[in-house]
Parts: sequence; C-alpha cells; structure tokens
Amino acid sequence: MAEENRLEQDRKAKVARWRAEGKEPYPWSFPDRSPTERVREACRTLKPGEEAPPAPPVRVAGRLMAVRQHGRTAFADLEDLSGSLQLLLRVDELGEGPYNGWLADLDPGDIIGAEGTPIVSRRGEPSLLVRSLTLLAKAVRPPPEKFHGLQDVEERLRRRYVDLLSSSEARARFRTRTLLVREIRRYFDDAGFLEVETPVLTSVAGGAAAAPFVTRSNYLDAELRLRISIELPLKRLLVGGLERVYELSKAFRNEDLDSIHSPEFTEFEAYWAYADYHDMRHLMEGLFERLAHRTLELCPGDSVVEAAAKRFLPPFPTVDFVDALEERSGIPDLLSKSREELRELARAVGSTVPDNSSNGTFLDKLFEHYVEPTFDRVTFVVDYPAATTPLAKRHRSKPGRVERFEVFHPGFELANAYTELNDPDEQEARFRSQLGERGDDRYAFDEDYVSALGYGLPPCTGVGFGVDRVLMGLLGIPSIKEVILFPLIRSR
Repeated sequence: MAEENRLEQDRKAKVARWRAEGKEPYPWSFPDRSPTERVREACRTLKPGEEAPPAPPVRVAGRLMAVRQHGRTAFADLEDLSGSLQLLLRVDELGEGPYNGWLADLDPGDIIGAEGTPIVSRRGEPSLLVRSLTLLAKAVRPPPEKFHGLQDVEERLRRRYVDLLSSSEARARFRTRTLLVREIRRYFDDAGFLEVETPVLTSVAGGAAAAPFVTRSNYLDAELRLRISIELPLKRLLVGGLERVYELSKAFRNEDLDSIHSPEFTEFEAYWAYADYHDMRHLMEGLFERLAHRTLELCPGDSVVEAAAKRFLPPFPTVDFVDALEERSGIPDLLSKSREELRELARAVGSTVPDNSSNGTFLDKLFEHYVEPTFDRVTFVVDYPAATTPLAKRHRSKPGRVERFEVFHPGFELANAYTELNDPDEQEARFRSQLGERGDDRYAFDEDYVSALGYGLPPCTGVGFGVDRVLMGLLGIPSIKEVILFPLIRSR
C-alpha cells in the first residue's frame, strides 16, 4: 500500500507540474483517430525496417501499457479495443527535449494519442513511427500488477473497469457478449417479431415462482415490486393484437446469488400468436444453431469456446419429463402420487424446499436430482406434469401434462417454453390452486391478467431464457458473474 501511495503521489505531482506549465493533462478530445488495427493492416505489405510510403499521418489513441528505452530509441505498447500496437519513438523524429520529456512524464496506464507513419521494426513488429504525442488522460493510480490483471476474483468483479483495462481477454469476452446479444435481436427481427418494452415496476410480480424486490411509490402511496418476469405484460400485448413480440431486458429476483443465479439478470421472452410449442421449438433450435456459428466466428482458435459452442449445434436430444424421471428414479406412476408422497420422495434425495410447496415443485426437485445430471449437451425436455406449470396449456394427447419444453445445458436450465394457456376460467382456477398449495403470494394472482384473457388471447406460444446463462454456455464460462459487467456481490 505504501508503494502504491508513493506512485500515486509521483503521478499527481506530474499533473500539478503540467498545469503549472500551462499544459492540460486531461484534454477534451482527440479527433480523426483510427483504430490500431488500421496500422497493423498497413504494415502487412511492409518488410522489416520498411516505412510506409508518404501519406497523411495516422492518429491512434489508447492506453499505454509499457515503455522500453534503448538509448535514442524507445518502444511503447499501446492498447485499444481493436488490439495492441507498438509505438516507435526516436530522438530524430521528436527532438531531444520532447523525447526525454515524454519518457520522464509517461507512466503505464496513461491514455495517450500518437500521430505518425506505419512502419515495421527490424524485428518484424508492426509499429507506428511517432511524429507527435498527446497526453489524453493521466492515470494517477498505477495499474494492477504491471497489467497482468487483478488476481483476486472478488476485486475483479467489484472493480470491473480495472479488470477490463488490464485484461484483453475480459474486453474480448464482453465485446463478444454484446455481439451475441445483437445476434439474438437480429434473429427474432428477421422472424417478424416486434421488440417492445414493458414496465419494470409493477403492482403484481407474476409470471414466475420467485420472491420479488419490494419498493414504494411516494407519489402513488403504493407498494410496488420489481418484475420477476416479463411474461404477463407481453401476453397482454397479444390480446391487443401485436401478434409477435419480444423483449430483452432486466428482471429481478430476490433470491440466490451463486454461480448460475444473479438477483439482477438479463431476460429474453418472446410470444407468438397462432403458433404452438412445436413451432417455438423449431425457432429456438434455429436460434441456438445461429448463435453457435456466430460464436465460433467471433472466437476462432479458442478450444474452450469451440467445445462449448458445438454443444449448441443440432441435432438436439429430446427427453420426456415423466418418462425420464420414472426411468432414472425407478419410481412408477409419479403423476398419481399425493403431495405427501412426493414430499417424502424429494426429502429422500436431499430437497429442502418448504413442506407446503406444490406437487410441481417436488417433481422438479426429483427431476433435478435424477435426470439433469445426465445431460452432456444442450437437451430439450418436453411434456411436463400440469402441476409444474400454471401458465401452460394442457397437453392435447397426454392426460395430466402440459405442452411445455425446457432447454437444459449441462449444469443449468437455459430456456422455458409453452403452448400458452388462453382460457380465462382455467387460468384463474390454476392461479388460485397455486396460491392454495403454497400458502403465500410468491406466485402472485394477477387479476388484471385474467381480465385481459377475457377479451380473447389468441392461441399462442412463448419462450423465456436467461441471456446470461446462454452466454455462459456458448463461451464455456462456469460463473454467471463473468458474463455480467457489473454483477451484484456481497459487500466487503
């Protein structure tokens, strides 16, 4: 800590001296800047020691990573989002005074601009022969461990900006995240869906069995909740005549914080009128295939990503929920079991959910124990027991089931889809049944949604998936916190 304070004091003294000399250490802009990849591209046709033909100078800017002086020549490593570039500084180009002044004033971590000519060093390194330098932001805090990155995992998450500035891998990962999210939007846009926005604050947190964050509106003098799902508002839009809609936005659940759960996460949901869960399955298979190919394009040569992305390529295995569970557990006639029997079976495999949980919750816990560990790639699980799903339409040929599929990745659930229930009387009865079974309001009764169904919800299907988990799976990353720029973590 003492060494860091000394370095900070030295850097702050440089800022004070610059200002005393009438120079600005934090200028307003650096116009006409090019990415460093332009210089690297220009160097491809040059031989070692060769300089590009006379042309307008190239201006680059980024973070100074290191400086190495060799007498009247110095080499500086500059990094921007497009990659790294060597800057070649020579006394003959800059002049004796400016050359020595820059070497004395610059520190690793500074943001600088450079103008010059593409050149390949004698050792064959693409470089920029610098004609002039500009300090764009003096870094008064030294970078972590000479830019080998933050080693403490929690510090990387708390100070993501330091993680990013010190790790090209982190920058590449989050750039890939953005491009894959863009691909999701493009895929559904191409399929004729309309992107919409629905409220984050709501009086009833419905659409999922999860605890909400609760807040209060002073103006309305009313208790509000952060949404736990975006399902019910989107289906209201189908009632209103918007036949294909999707939303990609934040949802919030006041629950777990671990490697696959985050209280604040990015959710995608889409709803499609006049289609069923078979249609949605085909759409999701196409999405996964497209995302897998795009991931392989964005991360060439990365063996971890390559193996992970290939798990998202078809064909996809299909598992019947009840058949697989009965086969793996050796327990027959699961759908005829009472809640007490299912609770005892779930307790026997270590489940700790409350005693008043629904039959569906106990069945889910049994499936989680017996079947989920057997998945070794992206797998579709179909035709769930009706007790697990109050918002899905009953199965047209399998009594006691609903038309639902979930998509699983080894280790976690990815997506959930139904042929949607659109009978208002049946929906109200299922809501009330869930409230009666659970004895609380965790699966809230949304009276307005039942009223909306009374105006007629067309036959439809819908899907929801956690974007962060899909990205974890595609990139082979074991923790959800590593695909969220600013994850919520415990205080120090």
